[in-house]
Amino acid sequence: MALELKDIVVKDGSRTLVSQACLTLEPGQVTAVLGSNGAGKSELVLAIAGMLPIAFGTMIVDGVAMTGRGPDMIRAAGVAAVPEGHRVLTKLSVDENLRAAGAILPEGLRETLTDVYQLFPELAERKSQIAGTLSGGQQQMVALGHALMCRPRYMLIDEMSLGLAPLVVKRLMGVVNSLKARGVGLLLIEQFTDLALGVSEQAMVLRGGQTSYSGSAAALQTDPVLLETAYFGADHVQTDPNRTTMENGASMRGN
Repeated sequence: MALELKDIVVKDGSRTLVSQACLTLEPGQVTAVLGSNGAGKSELVLAIAGMLPIAFGTMIVDGVAMTGRGPDMIRAAGVAAVPEGHRVLTKLSVDENLRAAGAILPEGLRETLTDVYQLFPELAERKSQIAGTLSGGQQQMVALGHALMCRPRYMLIDEMSLGLAPLVVKRLMGVVNSLKARGVGLLLIEQFTDLALGVSEQAMVLRGGQTSYSGSAAALQTDPVLLETAYFGADHVQTDPNRTTMENGASMRGN
């Protein structure tokens, strides 16, 4: 049982966005996907979710080949994506958002909805509130709730902490740990490296669409030179050994 990527290539016309990515995401484990802006992280998530075509390579979900399948079939197979940007149906209420996302469930809509509200009591208190009037953190909870309404075995979460206050980020990372404990496999793209590595077993670093590191998350977390080499390359580290920050002012050791 696993979500497996074998030599995945994602293209935009003649331009290669992701080249020969290999990854195994197991139930109950978190894999962090890291890299600078434009490294191909979001494109990888969109390709797994069926929102971008896979040009070459193979995707397998629990032993079933899913390469070339559309978003609905991939979601029905137990893979749910939470794209970057707190995406919700802004003109619908919280409850309507979640019910719409759960429309594909053959049965158990009420039980699944109850489960999401138990995970996010903040949303249970705002069932009737229009989603577009929620705070950024609350909208991110709705976006996560969208994904959970299909009862996924694997979740792909892109930049969950983007633009959110540290207290809210801490709350959402608690949700990640809860889902992990339930046996959900999570692919986590995160701007703060320590935050992602601290909850992950495995990590992949993309640089220019290429995999520059794939292995233990703990090894990256404890070795700043290894981490920076994965991000910027050995030549960069040798010429600038004192560099400790990434773009956007995010600390290489987390914020």
